[in-house]
Amino acid sequence: MSQNANPEFLRRAIQLATENVLKGAGGPFGAVVVREGRIVGEGANTVTASHDPTAHAEVNAIRAAAKELGTFSLAGCELYTSCEPCPMCLAAAYWARLDAIYYGASVADAARAGFDDAFFYDELRKNSSQRTLPATQLLAGEAWASFAAWIASPNKIKY
Repeated sequence: MSQNANPEFLRRAIQLATENVLKGAGGPFGAVVVREGRIVGEGANTVTASHDPTAHAEVNAIRAAAKELGTFSLAGCELYTSCEPCPMCLAAAYWARLDAIYYGASVADAARAGFDDAFFYDELRKNSSQRTLPATQLLAGEAWASFAAWIASPNKIKY
């Protein structure tokens, strides 16, 4: 275990996951974001309750922490999650600039319980033209106008 890891925060994430199942609110996943030894955001999986496929525990915790701290960068924060993050949640952790991730159950444990992310990992390794979800570029020149406006904007906030 890392020197900085605090098992109590992981226990809170696990508690959120278990409570979520017992309440019938969603899947068995919970997460907390910690900054300087204090929980600044927590969340549980609310995919089915909110009808939002992105409402995973980690994403909900990241959103709560960002709102609490008033920033989109969670540099200086750590994520404690009841289960190893799926590809979407891992990407969200990178986008949030988190310093570390600590997790309880593994992706193999999740698969054993019916939450198998192997398909997503396999798809992400493929060239975009070989993926099962077709993605076709359209209006590339027109779309570049948004980036040109960004480059020229004196009001942009880089992230």
